[in-house]
Amino acid sequence: MGWLGLDDTDHLSGGCTTYALFEMMQQVPNQYHVQSPRLVRLYPFASRRTRGNAAVAVEIVGTDYTELLTFLEGWWNEKLLPLKGQISKSDKSDRPQYPSDPGMVWFEQPPSSDFYWDCVTREVAISEVPAANKSWGGNGVIGATAAVAWPAMKYTYEAIAWRTEDSVAMCRPREVDLTRLAEVDGHPETFMSRDLRTNSILISPRGNCPVLFGLRAKTYESAKTNSHYLAESKLTEAVAGILVFKTNQATDDHLPADSQAVVQSVTIKRRGTVKIQCQCNTILMAFAESGDVKLLAQWLKLDDHIMYNGLKNSDGTIHLEKILVIKTAADRQRPRCQECNVTLKSMGKNQPLRCPKCRKQFPASWEFIQREPPYSGWVQPPKDSMRHLAKPITWP
Repeated sequence: MGWLGLDDTDHLSGGCTTYALFEMMQQVPNQYHVQSPRLVRLYPFASRRTRGNAAVAVEIVGTDYTELLTFLEGWWNEKLLPLKGQISKSDKSDRPQYPSDPGMVWFEQPPSSDFYWDCVTREVAISEVPAANKSWGGNGVIGATAAVAWPAMKYTYEAIAWRTEDSVAMCRPREVDLTRLAEVDGHPETFMSRDLRTNSILISPRGNCPVLFGLRAKTYESAKTNSHYLAESKLTEAVAGILVFKTNQATDDHLPADSQAVVQSVTIKRRGTVKIQCQCNTILMAFAESGDVKLLAQWLKLDDHIMYNGLKNSDGTIHLEKILVIKTAADRQRPRCQECNVTLKSMGKNQPLRCPKCRKQFPASWEFIQREPPYSGWVQPPKDSMRHLAKPITWP
């Protein structure tokens, strides 16, 4: 048996790596058995990341792989190599776009999982890719190899349904039965299907790609059953096929261990984005779209103790994905006059306090009031702003 990996066949205006794999699986020579499809999300800050930032792989079982490799060579030249160089401009994209550079790899034995951990936690160069038994293409071999190297110690599932060629060609609006989607969203083993806060549908992409929906679930059976339940509705458009992938989504594989820090200063910037300077010289960023993370960050003050996690950006700042208040610094205030119930005022430096109403004087002092955080535990961004790799804080 061996593993085939594939990546970087999509771009902003179209294409889809999962569909490329699905098409290939339908045409593999009959003497080979194709199994264990996987979808692996990669380092979120990779400069050349694709639209979905995911690579795919599949296990192929056989005895003599001569005919398989001949088939793959033909498939590459006919279907994948023509995709090289695709690029498009988008007003919605906030990063430079690179031409697609497909890559495909064949391993008779998977490479070390160390390569996967590199690819999910940092930028990896093509020169670092371990040698495959057979390799095609350019930068896509990085993600393709990472998908093969994934050890799958923690995993979830995603059932992907693809649109028909006519629907994609005519750029028709996607049609998914919203009533059934609401039922599916309430299933205890599905997750990230809708965001009721903004009434957002999270299973369907917005771009012109072949994916109709991608339903995420904790178990294979839940992904399979609920995806077919959606697809079989008369209110859902016809699908070209459905495939359940094992994935590294919702695993936190991209994150290091949680860290602690003491707040030195908090600066609220444009649109409510927050910059937290910590006493250890670490800078944390809570962006406007991060919901409760942003609100909690805005509430913080000097000497608050926090726990946090997030990815370090190229500028050295950490983009927060979750945060927790461990200990708060107390607020201080002047005491009140016991007779007038009016807050006492200082008469000046090294001077006593005086009641502004009855004019009585009192020794200089402060009262310390413990602050209670607006959230009692961990907080993370809302569903529609979470990374695919981020594990919900409600999970054990």
